[in-house]
Amino acid sequence: SDHMENIYGYLMKYTNLVTGWQYRFFVLNNEAGLLEYFVNEQSRHLKPRGTLQLAGAVISPSDEDSHTFTVNAASGEQYKLRATDAKERQHWVSRLQICTQHHTEAIGKNNPPLKSRSFSLASQGSANSPGVQRRPSQNAVSFFSVGHHRLPAGRRVPVMQPDHLVDVREMMSQAEGQQRDLIRSIECLPVSGHLTSLDQDLLMLKATSMATMNCLNDCFHILQLQHASQQKGSLPAGTTISWLEPKISLTNHFKNGAAQNFPAEINKPASVREEQSVSEPCQLTREPEEINPDEELEDICDDKEDDLGAVEEQRSVILHLLSQLKLGMDLTRVVLPTFILEKRSLLEMYADFMSHPDLFIAITNGTTPEERMIRFVEYYLTSFHEGRKGAIAKKPYNPIIGETFHCSWRMPKSEVATDVGSNFSAHSPSEQVTLSKNLEGQTELDYYTVKFVAEQVSHHPPVSGFYAECVERKMCVNAHVWTKSKFLGMSIGVTMVGEGLLSLLEHGEEYTFSLPCAYARSILTVPWVELGGKVNINCAKTGYSASINFHTKPFYGGKLHRVTGEVKQNATNTVVCRVQGEWNSVLEFTYSNGETKYVDLTKLSVTRKRVRPLEKQGPFESRRLWQHVTESLRDGDIDKATEHKRALEERQRNEERLRAETETPWCTKYFLKEGDGWVYHKPLWKTVSAAQTRQMDTN
Repeated sequence: SDHMENIYGYLMKYTNLVTGWQYRFFVLNNEAGLLEYFVNEQSRHLKPRGTLQLAGAVISPSDEDSHTFTVNAASGEQYKLRATDAKERQHWVSRLQICTQHHTEAIGKNNPPLKSRSFSLASQGSANSPGVQRRPSQNAVSFFSVGHHRLPAGRRVPVMQPDHLVDVREMMSQAEGQQRDLIRSIECLPVSGHLTSLDQDLLMLKATSMATMNCLNDCFHILQLQHASQQKGSLPAGTTISWLEPKISLTNHFKNGAAQNFPAEINKPASVREEQSVSEPCQLTREPEEINPDEELEDICDDKEDDLGAVEEQRSVILHLLSQLKLGMDLTRVVLPTFILEKRSLLEMYADFMSHPDLFIAITNGTTPEERMIRFVEYYLTSFHEGRKGAIAKKPYNPIIGETFHCSWRMPKSEVATDVGSNFSAHSPSEQVTLSKNLEGQTELDYYTVKFVAEQVSHHPPVSGFYAECVERKMCVNAHVWTKSKFLGMSIGVTMVGEGLLSLLEHGEEYTFSLPCAYARSILTVPWVELGGKVNINCAKTGYSASINFHTKPFYGGKLHRVTGEVKQNATNTVVCRVQGEWNSVLEFTYSNGETKYVDLTKLSVTRKRVRPLEKQGPFESRRLWQHVTESLRDGDIDKATEHKRALEERQRNEERLRAETETPWCTKYFLKEGDGWVYHKPLWKTVSAAQTRQMDTN
């Protein structure tokens, strides 16, 4: 009873991206089972600004920080709240959960379940029938009657015997059929009117019913395993127990909301017809193209991804998508809604990791193997911050097979560090832009050029290859990455499978490295990006290695975006450098001589990449390929962007189908398959070696 007292106090409430967080006075009314809020304490005697029914609600501490939590009502309404500290959050969460449990159980006692399970949808009648007209006081769930079996009080649950599995499977099959009918009934509803197929309550019902069936399938599989272990001695050799998969067809459910009817070909914009009419890539020239850096101009695009408006407006579409997904499902073949996309291709995102070419070139300037390994770690850890365009998690375009991206950077030689104490440029971003403009009048001897090329070499699985080189400093990096996306409930995880190789030809050293996993968290509220996992950097020749841990935030407490690591000499197991901090904020490097260096990534100068104008790009270069999607997103026309994106994806599917029918292998343009990886067709280590051989022959 002590815990059922009313509590009140100020909390911060998130309204929207424009208004942001605002202080509001909240009152937990335990007797009524309500959470109410007012503008301030003085207005408490007035009508509440907002009220949530707590019966059936879910109270969730957020994984963003130790202060935030959400209250998700059964009606679908959500409050995102923030306390002053972790202790106050725990106080509110505990009291809210107790109140929620009390009133949820009270409803259960007052509304006994039906004797048999049934699913009935009132909307199956005529659209003009009174049953379809939705009263203001009704929510969508009230149209359904869902009964559950309940054991009499005091009756013990019998131990499940193996021969009962057949009966259980039959009951589950019936439940799956009823759930399938439920989803079909919901999707047959009109798209407008009092009760629609995109009603948030109905979408939530679809999501929870799917999750329930998935959970039952997993439980049944556990019973299968127990049965198998009990009968292990009697099972014939080679017998396997299969996993049960959801029987609900997922076809056509991954579009924006319900299946869309696009206009006829004659009504399509000319740009879409052009996208669909581009011929088969293998029929275009697949010969590698030498890009002249002099044709490239400094990039003026600055598409920051801080706009959440479309995500807020399209939350029902996200709920619809989530209702079709299963935990752990591979999202490679899932067509995600257009409004969550960044305005750039994944291939260009890889290029943006190279936005500090001064740090990249400075690696080879290290005078000792130890110094060069430390410089590589410093460059590696500073690359991820600029790779993200804004704090909000959005997804870059999935490159289509054969897509390429080219760019370069020019770096004044005077700006490249030569000693370990001056690795980081002190120029501000505005000074750096001025510096880049001054480069136009410099001679070739005054700056280094770093060239970059990326290509989508495979569609299934989705594999990208990218390569960068600085010929003047005889250094290059080659990498291939397979992006594996998985649905994790309220987040999406992306595993970056692959390996990179940095070659410092002046020193005869090769450094292998891997990439961390990425996570899009809180996809139903304010999505944000987190990196996680352990990566390793190794140089076999020198015996130096680095181990770096990207820490995901723990459930309670802890900091966001934390990273730790160390560089050591393998032969002696001596640690020569330690690093800690946040990969998108401040990093602290501590060296073996006791010196410490702090790097504020938000103030680190960024060199703009140079890209050819659209009119000089080939039809399969990223910016020209996706230009109509990008323009539509900039204009805020989501429907038009979706149409252009769909045209590109449909063309890719048709081309893939044609190659399969004709047994025609795909021809890559810049990268060659070597073992399990992909290597640039003309890497610097081959051209330098060939030049040295020719010079020796001449001598």
